[in-house]
Amino acid sequence: MAPLKSLEKEYPLIDSNFQSFCASHGIFSVEDFLLHDLHTLTAFADNHSTSPNLKQGIDQLLSIIDALRPPLLNGLQLLEDAQRNKRVLSTGCEGIDALLEGGLREGQLTELVGPSSSGKTQACLLSASTVAKHGSSVIYLDTGNSFSPQRIACFVGQASGYVIDNQADHMLKQVLDRIICYSVFDVYQMFDVLHQLNINLRSEIVKSTQHVRLLIVDSISSLITPILGGSGPQGHALMISAGFLLKKLANEHNLAVLVTNHVVGGEDGISKPALGESWKSVPHVRLLLSRDFASNLCNISMLKHPSMGSATAASSTMYL
Repeated sequence: MAPLKSLEKEYPLIDSNFQSFCASHGIFSVEDFLLHDLHTLTAFADNHSTSPNLKQGIDQLLSIIDALRPPLLNGLQLLEDAQRNKRVLSTGCEGIDALLEGGLREGQLTELVGPSSSGKTQACLLSASTVAKHGSSVIYLDTGNSFSPQRIACFVGQASGYVIDNQADHMLKQVLDRIICYSVFDVYQMFDVLHQLNINLRSEIVKSTQHVRLLIVDSISSLITPILGGSGPQGHALMISAGFLLKKLANEHNLAVLVTNHVVGGEDGISKPALGESWKSVPHVRLLLSRDFASNLCNISMLKHPSMGSATAASSTMYL
């Protein structure tokens, strides 16, 4: 992203005084600004002699970030991009794969929406184990201590508590070795991890090893919801930036990105995806999961897809 100095001509509030203030906190670019704790930065600005100007500069940067959008592409460019080295990755769940005509598509961000215990984490773990079992690496951002090696073991042919055979044990070790799990508990940690991932994926060292094909964030809403409170624009700007960065990683590195989101109460008591209308435009694909606990059947319906109609439904059994 742009260095702060390059913004001064177009945005007078990003002047030399504001740049010096940011530099004293290790902030030299818009990306540095995103990775910094904005509450802490605002508190330092409050104690500064030019506090009003600095806070206006912070608001100006947030407005710049909020306006970030991918470059416009014409129809031919979009078609070429869809056809260029984009693989479909099986999730291991027959219902989801059937609904998505094969599985998760590289270059796209897919969102699983559903209430607690609807099967979102189960689908993430199954997807991670399936992709890893086929030889590719997975980056798994765990925001709620829900990553379970024991459940991965079940997916790759091991029973709970003991190894069936040496071959299954070897396969499990390979699969777990290919799933790189990070415990991430706030949005700033997520930016740190994604920033480092972007650097690693661009390096020749990573390109010569097992290719990362899947990035999972379980759950994106648990990181973003806490920063959306209050009347300030910081939370909204960070949410838009998080979505932009995830889609940028997917597009530039041919990753399939899978995130989960919870539901909140809507009008007439009907549940709807959390994070609001601004986030609604971020995912390429949105799937709604619900579970019938009597039959343990997980129902999956399409909320959004760039090339399919909504309201398409499928069902699949996923065991807890």
